[in-house]
Amino acid sequence: MILPPTLTAPGQLPEVLRRQGYAVMGADAVCELADCPLPELMALRPTWDDLPPDKYLKDGGHYRRRRHSCFVVEEGGGVVQSPHRAHWQPVEYNALHGGMERWFEPMAPAVVGTPAWRKLLRALAQVTSGLKGERPWYVEAHQFRIDTEGGIGRPTPEGAHRDGVDLVAVFMIGREGIKGGETRVFEAAGPAGQRFTLTEPWSVLLLDDERVIHESTPIQPIAPGAHRDTLVLTYRAGGFQGA
Repeated sequence: MILPPTLTAPGQLPEVLRRQGYAVMGADAVCELADCPLPELMALRPTWDDLPPDKYLKDGGHYRRRRHSCFVVEEGGGVVQSPHRAHWQPVEYNALHGGMERWFEPMAPAVVGTPAWRKLLRALAQVTSGLKGERPWYVEAHQFRIDTEGGIGRPTPEGAHRDGVDLVAVFMIGREGIKGGETRVFEAAGPAGQRFTLTEPWSVLLLDDERVIHESTPIQPIAPGAHRDTLVLTYRAGGFQGA
């Protein structure tokens, strides 16, 4: 059974994030927040069909494809793409893949060169500044495809985790022929938790990474070509994470 999330309107977003540390917005709310028509976002979806395999999975799996690029959103709203760099996390936040430089192929100009992309980055920078105070934000962007060619796919093989940043945004891009992929959010310092399933393309889960931990359950196929596509954006003050 798929449990739908409780949705938050843009005007309610600051209060909901402060109160519970996370919020879910539907696609219409995302478009309102970013001042971006939904067709402009939907036009990016075909780029998920061209993601190279993730060669760093330590569990021996071959179920994940991804691209990764980095950006800085300046206080005035300027968006600058950073020189390509490795993705790195400390082991305290990623026990499975932490402590290693992972070099993924960069995101395509067909995504990062569009007005929709810059609108999205700016809008979430404003959300993060409202939560943490205005400053430049260092953004890592990850396009993911989790497939089921091996029978099962794991969106978060590291388990329930934090990312060591200030804000995490997990966009649902598409679910095709799968079951599973339930999102779970827990208080980092308490017992409370919620579970639900993101299904609507361009809906988003926003997380105050200091306050909550999150994971997604494995997916299984119910039709040929089954997969789950997401976009993950992380916002961090002071600089990118590095060794």
